[in-house]
Amino acid sequence: MEFSAQMIAELVGGTVVGDPQASVSDFAKIEEGRSGCISFLANDKYEQYVYSTESSIVLVNESFEPKHEVKATLIKVANAREAVANLINIYVSMKPKPKGIDPTASVDPTATVGKDVYLGPFVVIGPKAVVGDGCVLHPHVTIGARAIVGDNTEMYPHSVVYHDCKVGARCILHAGSVVGADGFGFEPTADGYKKIAQIGIAVLEDDVEIGANSCVDRAVMGETIVRKGVKIDNLVQIGHNCEVGSHTVMSAQVGVAGSTKVGEWCMFGGQVGVAGHATIADRTHAGAQSGIPNSVKKPGLELMGTPAIEPRTWWKAQAVVKQLPDMWASMNRMKKEIEELKALLQEKGSAN
Repeated sequence: MEFSAQMIAELVGGTVVGDPQASVSDFAKIEEGRSGCISFLANDKYEQYVYSTESSIVLVNESFEPKHEVKATLIKVANAREAVANLINIYVSMKPKPKGIDPTASVDPTATVGKDVYLGPFVVIGPKAVVGDGCVLHPHVTIGARAIVGDNTEMYPHSVVYHDCKVGARCILHAGSVVGADGFGFEPTADGYKKIAQIGIAVLEDDVEIGANSCVDRAVMGETIVRKGVKIDNLVQIGHNCEVGSHTVMSAQVGVAGSTKVGEWCMFGGQVGVAGHATIADRTHAGAQSGIPNSVKKPGLELMGTPAIEPRTWWKAQAVVKQLPDMWASMNRMKKEIEELKALLQEKGSAN
């Protein structure tokens, strides 16, 4: 599929600067541009490449004014990053989705499978499970008994939805992700740890994306809930009975312990850890490797460090930490001098 600069400008509400008939059929990073590709410039750090790129079209912000000659045709838009994201989504949506049921797929006779679905090789659909219209289930996906998968959801190889759990519409589950595995519940006894049966379920609402090898554990009782529009990166752990508020995003290796409630529109950087039974207010932003040991009650806070504190305080603390070796050496010198002074005073006292 080829698109002209004029067609693209109409799609993204932009203005063409250059050849409106310049055509493209692929995307490329601006520093790796090729003829027939479209790139974008949204960060001033990459401005040097707009003058040398081989890309045929470059999306730029309306405020961009070139300092040198630009070979590529420019399309000026309100937000170049948002515009290219919309274009990529349009491009992907135009590609035909796979359809049909592979002969090696196993669908229980009591299961319900919607229209226009794709079930890849060795997909397993359990008893009384429901798979909605337009779903794409890649090879080796497993849907447990009585589980529900909403319309137009896509599940990549080896992703699993356990028995009785629910996945909403238009969700994406990447390879190896697991929805509804047992929560980490054990009772210590004299003979060791006794497993507590996890009889609740896990629920993903609409438009949720779960990264590769991430886990959303089922509840002990009731539900673990990931609300509408949540985006979870790879290798993330959501513990039993948690609730993750709508449109929250979590980067790789975040861990949220059981029975914690995370608010709406929160942002967690990589390796953030949240203690169990905490409540995190809406729009909390936690920097990478932050440790949150208890509830955050005030909405909109930015946090860093362990235990997590406001960034300004954290940076001040780090400045002090850098000085600790010198402070330690100074303290030891002072201690030695004090001991020497004490000895001198004792000698003078004895002489008198």
